[in-house]
Formats: sequence, C-alpha cells, structure tokens
Amino acid sequence: MPLEAVESPRLYRQIADQLRHLIDRREYPVGGRLPPERELAEKLGVSRPSVREALIALEVEGRVRIRMGSGVYVVDRPAGQPTLLPVADEAPEGPFEVLKARELVESAVCAEAGSSARPDDVATLDDILARMELPGLSSDELVALDRSFHVAIASTLGNAVLARFVGMLFDQRINPYFRQLASYFENAESWREAVAEHHEIRDAIAAGQSDGAQAAMRRHLQRSQERFSQSFGEGPLHARPGRRGGGRESVVTRLARKN
Repeated sequence: MPLEAVESPRLYRQIADQLRHLIDRREYPVGGRLPPERELAEKLGVSRPSVREALIALEVEGRVRIRMGSGVYVVDRPAGQPTLLPVADEAPEGPFEVLKARELVESAVCAEAGSSARPDDVATLDDILARMELPGLSSDELVALDRSFHVAIASTLGNAVLARFVGMLFDQRINPYFRQLASYFENAESWREAVAEHHEIRDAIAAGQSDGAQAAMRRHLQRSQERFSQSFGEGPLHARPGRRGGGRESVVTRLARKN
C-alpha cells in the first residue's frame, strides 16, 4: 500500500489506526514497549504532538498503557472494548490542534479586549482569578473557572457569537483524550503557572494594552502546549539498522521493517 499524502484534520486517528494494525499483527506484542515518541514521529514523518495524540487515543481505547518514566506498553484489550476509534465525524479533535486553534483565535480576541474592556469587565476577571486561587479546588472546578476566565475576556467585546465560539473551543478539551493527556501533566504547579499567566493577561487588558494582551494570551496558550508536551520519560532512541528516507512506502511497512 503506497503512502499517500495525509489531508485529514484528524491525523492522530490515522497514526493510531496504523499502530493498532501493527499491534494486531503482533509486531508489537502484549507486554512489549512501543518505540519512543520521537522515534515514531521520525519514522512516520509527522510531528511529535500528532504521535502523542495517537498514543493517548490508543490508551483511552485500552490498547496501550503509558507509564511515566518508562514508556508506552501494549496491553490486552479489555473484553467488550471497541476495536476502533470513533469514525471521523464522531472523533474529538486532537488536544494540540485545539490548543493551537485557541492560540490563534483568543490572541486576536485579547487584542480587541485590550482596547475595549471596561472597569466592570476587569472586575469580573479579578473575581474569577481570586476564586482560582482558593485552596482545595478540584481539577474540574479549576477547569470550569479557567473556562469562565477565557469566555469573560471574549465577552468584553460585546459579541455573543465570539463569546460562544471561545466557549465551544474551550469545551473541546472536555473529552476523554484531553482528560487523559491532562492527567499526566496537570498538577498544582502547572495550575499555579497558568493562573500567573492569567494575571499577565488581565494586567495587560486592564492597562488598555492591545498588543500586550495579545502577546500575553499567545504566550499562555503556547506554554499550555509546552506543558502537555513534556516527555513521558521513555528513555533514549532505540538504535536500529536500516535506511532513512527513501521511497514513499507504506507507513506500516516502514514501522514493521524497523521494529
């Protein structure tokens, strides 16, 4: 099967499908470890975030288990578990695609908020930030307040469509794949960093700094992507013989040949 150009917006599904095929063929047996994320990305010719989204999807499906500091291991599929990921129309967007979309949209929204926010808008942001800093909040409570903060910024523009759109983009993270990814990297420290970044956004908006607000939001969402991109701790690349590059052969063939 020749390798064709990938145009699907859900690239991670195609990667997950091909990895699952190799698992089903016992190229990666139960109990065995998959190649590190970086090696898979190089072999497939895709980005590491796309590989990470595929691995998270396979873990949610029950085909692999991610062990922080060790790697990604093939496990027995639980009885009754679906063999395939949802069809294209039902599968959620990949977490990194969502974060990138939010970066582009919300940084532009913040630029407008920097020139249109009123004192009562800033007071709303202050109230949300104060609640985010309360001790003992659960992850779900923090996520809800995080959503409120971002939607409140969009609401300063007085455009209900934009406010609703920002909320809908945020809600893309409330799906099994994003939750699973967050379970590895969200903790008290990451939330402290996020709240500090929220304060930078709030300060730029309160000061009427459009450029500063735009830059602060972009920086915040880029750092969010970086936090979710931390290593699983899979160890060094496997040194394996074999040519690199070459013809446009099947991805399955490329992986199997190098496994």
